[in-house]
Amino acid sequence: MLLLSVNIGRGRAIPRAGKPRETGIYKLPVDGAVRITAEGLEGDEILDKENHGGTDQAVYVYGAPDYEWWSRELGRELQPGTFGENLTISDLRSADALVGDRLLIGSAILEVTAPRIPCVTLATRMEDPAFLKSFRRAERPGIYCRVIREGDVRAGDTVSYQSCQDDTVSAIEMFRDFFEPDLSEQKIRRHLRAPIAVRDRVDKELQLAKLLDREADFR
Repeated sequence: MLLLSVNIGRGRAIPRAGKPRETGIYKLPVDGAVRITAEGLEGDEILDKENHGGTDQAVYVYGAPDYEWWSRELGRELQPGTFGENLTISDLRSADALVGDRLLIGSAILEVTAPRIPCVTLATRMEDPAFLKSFRRAERPGIYCRVIREGDVRAGDTVSYQSCQDDTVSAIEMFRDFFEPDLSEQKIRRHLRAPIAVRDRVDKELQLAKLLDREADFR
């Protein structure tokens, strides 16, 4: 695999329910080395910190095969950064990724934590109010990563991919579960055993607590 593009964005105002709101989704490729820290790429702005960013979603990655599929689907060529990803990588199919998989790029090491869940900002970026439904159906979500080792990356770097050998869940399982949650104790505990992002962990812990409370009520 190769790192095809490193993309960063600055805040940009977009309309949201009649009121302008800033977003960092509009990312553009940059030349030269870029530092990846525990919080993300230096120079990249994350405005919606409630739903994006943080140490468990520090870097968003999208793959060239998924871009090629979207270009055919939409009938136009899409440039790196269109989906708001920080890193565009060749031969990476996000639906194949497992939580806990690692990407060694330049001097940095990243670990997969979650799929991207589409939001209204993405639909605005794609200039299509119905894009959230299209994104869900496509099941090509891209992957969020935490930073295991900080380092410098640049376009052209080789990407080494290490598959997780532990009991885990796939990115696409998490993606599907977001829309149609499997609330069985076995499935929830399986998610919790994996190194999932903290936002998802909080949700799963809450689901488990509610499930156990209900079961206790019937005893």
